[in-house]
Amino acid sequence: MNTTNTETADATPSVEVESGPLADFTGGLGHTAVVGLQFGDEGKGQIVDLLTRRFDVVVRYNGGANAGHTVQIGDQKFALHLLPSGVLWPEKLNVVGNGLVVDPAQMLKEIDALRQRGIDVRPNLRVSDRAHVVFPYHKVQDAVLETALAHGRGATEKIGTTGRGIGPAYADKALRGTAVRMGELLDADRLREKLAHIVSVKNAMLKALTDLCGEDAATGTPFDADALTQQYVQYGRRLAPMICDTSDLLLGKVEAGCKVLFEGANAVLLDVDHGTYPYVTSSHCSALGVYPGAGLPGGTVRHVVGICKLYTSRVGGGPFPTELHDATSQRIREVGGEYGTTTGRPRRCGWLDLVAIRYTSRLCGATSLACTGLSVLAGMENLKVCVGYRYRGEVLKGYPSDARILDEVEPVLETMEGFPGPVDQCREFGELPPGARAYLQHVSSFVGVPVSLVCVGRRRDQILASPSARA
Repeated sequence: MNTTNTETADATPSVEVESGPLADFTGGLGHTAVVGLQFGDEGKGQIVDLLTRRFDVVVRYNGGANAGHTVQIGDQKFALHLLPSGVLWPEKLNVVGNGLVVDPAQMLKEIDALRQRGIDVRPNLRVSDRAHVVFPYHKVQDAVLETALAHGRGATEKIGTTGRGIGPAYADKALRGTAVRMGELLDADRLREKLAHIVSVKNAMLKALTDLCGEDAATGTPFDADALTQQYVQYGRRLAPMICDTSDLLLGKVEAGCKVLFEGANAVLLDVDHGTYPYVTSSHCSALGVYPGAGLPGGTVRHVVGICKLYTSRVGGGPFPTELHDATSQRIREVGGEYGTTTGRPRRCGWLDLVAIRYTSRLCGATSLACTGLSVLAGMENLKVCVGYRYRGEVLKGYPSDARILDEVEPVLETMEGFPGPVDQCREFGELPPGARAYLQHVSSFVGVPVSLVCVGRRRDQILASPSARA
């Protein structure tokens, strides 16, 4: 794989992680999962990109093209949606696991875009034949169903889907009879037979939904099964060299002693079981999703790096106890570039919620925290963190499972002194202002997990190892 364009842009020793605390941390990890501990957009891609150097295989195990991982190498920025963030490293095997729903058009778009920049990922990319396929009717269903469910109840009832067809594709996976898997794209006759039945059902469903919401939202319908078959058979032909039984592949790699890095998409508070349901995505985003999503036995993962942004952001609907609606929120959004990688939507912003971080860290079995967004907070006079939830006069224990309760809680905020900036030129943990180190220590103490990595910018050389980093 030719990565000349990326490697020459970023060649300092600190970037290469050859020595020092950062090398000690990254070099000593066994099979490791990287998961977001908030509502997504924590900076998982940056950490996966850094850690990939010390691993043999990188695996995405959940989600679809609704995820957006941004990796910056030197002065170049790469936005990935379906491909694992490890594709930017040469000679590393990257796997799209069975737990994903794959939009073949989006995947090929990403592959082609990287090739135009001198990076050919095809020789080192494998896609599970068990992963489910996203079709155009899923995207239309996503939009129309969102409108229909909110019809008569107001826009506040919308979940805030990205409209990428993820939820309907996962729903079809559970329904079974209306689903198509990636391996089936390789059999034209079988695909044509299945789509003939599926499309007739989808057209009827979309018409009923459109009638219900009283508007012609189902653009592009009715769908034609033959046209879709021709289109997706072509996708299958292009992706055929990469489609395989990835569970068998990964089992073989693990048995051969290779080190595997698991990349989670979205984040724990968006997990379909453990997030702020129903304002969640449709897959298992936590470290608990690694095993069914990658097809590996329980206990494979030895380390879990939880990604914690040092403030909170969220896209779409749902409860957000520490959300701000003032100039501080706007400052965080602008300085942090808080606009969706996938949708471009402005993100809702607020203070760091330590109650949520402790909940998600415990759920995932986090062994260390990687903290991002420190530079965004630099220069603020005071910082606040949420250390409890007050509901109807009482402080709650734990994290509520009921989104209605979570929407009504009053955050118990603790004020900390801010620290001067900028911090983006710091290259050692000890170079950080005392106030920044105190803030990080408070996070670690409250959550009960050591901070191992701290990001002071988006480049590889702006990731610092803290003294508490342990292999």
